[in-house]
Amino acid sequence: MQPTALRPDTAAVHAGRGDLRTLGVHVPPVDLSTTNPLPDVEIGGESYEALATGGTPFDGGSHVYQRLWNPTTARFEEALAELEGCAEAVAFSSGMAAITACVLAARAEGKGHVVAVRPLYGGTDHLLATGLLGTEVTWAQPDRIAEALRPDTGLVVVETPANPTLELVDLAAVAERCGDVPLLVDNTFATPVLQQPARHGATLVVHSATKYLGGHGDVLAGVVATNAEWARRLRPVRALTGGILHPLAGYLLHRGLQTLPLRIRHQSASAHKLAARLAEHPAVERAFYPGLPECDPAGLIGRQMSGPGAVISLAVRGGYRAAAATAAGCQLITHAVSLGGVDTLIQHPAALTHRPVAAEAKPNASILRVSVGLEDVEDLYEDLDQAMRQA
Repeated sequence: MQPTALRPDTAAVHAGRGDLRTLGVHVPPVDLSTTNPLPDVEIGGESYEALATGGTPFDGGSHVYQRLWNPTTARFEEALAELEGCAEAVAFSSGMAAITACVLAARAEGKGHVVAVRPLYGGTDHLLATGLLGTEVTWAQPDRIAEALRPDTGLVVVETPANPTLELVDLAAVAERCGDVPLLVDNTFATPVLQQPARHGATLVVHSATKYLGGHGDVLAGVVATNAEWARRLRPVRALTGGILHPLAGYLLHRGLQTLPLRIRHQSASAHKLAARLAEHPAVERAFYPGLPECDPAGLIGRQMSGPGAVISLAVRGGYRAAAATAAGCQLITHAVSLGGVDTLIQHPAALTHRPVAAEAKPNASILRVSVGLEDVEDLYEDLDQAMRQA
């Protein structure tokens, strides 16, 4: 029997693998079945009813159909939930599918109003601002959340560290202001290695699992860690909208968790060194990084987060032209969107990931975002230095 309270580094390796010894295997099997045999019509119907309404498989039942349930994906969900300190997790085909499911699940209960704190990932911001899902959004600062709440408010949405300026939000304080309204926290930048929002009052902890959880830039996915009630509400949304995670992606994510603590700590240490040096660079107007004292005025590093993470944002002197030339001028660092992989990426948020964001909330055109990978810090600094000097 697997221990129930594994320390985080151990859980990253062993969580979601409790049945492997019984199966007689060392590596989790990949179940690619799109359909599954039904013992008989009655049990098949009961199985379908259980899964389609948000439940889980029962003894003697069938998984019925991959859109409803997949054991490979379920192993990843179990592992991620354990790392986040939550009862359950529900995986999706992308981070935006995960966010969408949360909004739809709230709206299905007659709660069509969302309070959100900017900055947010550009896709999330755009989804809420357009009202595409039939919701209305009120943008609020963290200290004004309580007065923005309405009887039909279904979610409060925050991201910390925020994309792309790495601003931090005091989750315990926000959770208190939310009252009974569920708090959704995008934990993509921190990962459960550095921050567990549920321990600070969050109801829904969302990840673009494409980023650090996968960690190698080869899997697209999203996941929500939450309580049993919300998991039961999210699964039918996933089944009805077709947002299920493919089992190969579930396998890759589960494997990625094994090295997550090592990757996060190494990348964070490198990012800290790099940010400190870049903050003094003559071409940098300002460096945004939670590990720099001026970027953590409330002292949340060490209290809410165990470390500052591996993403840096830079305001480059010379505005948009200099920022664009710097991104294009990197030779080692890849000019590309996304983050959280083993190699370092640089991108211009205002022109790319935050292009659809309203003008008043769009990042400054001088800002570049750097996702620090596993390379040597000296090589990264030299590449950024030559790119900025040429720009």
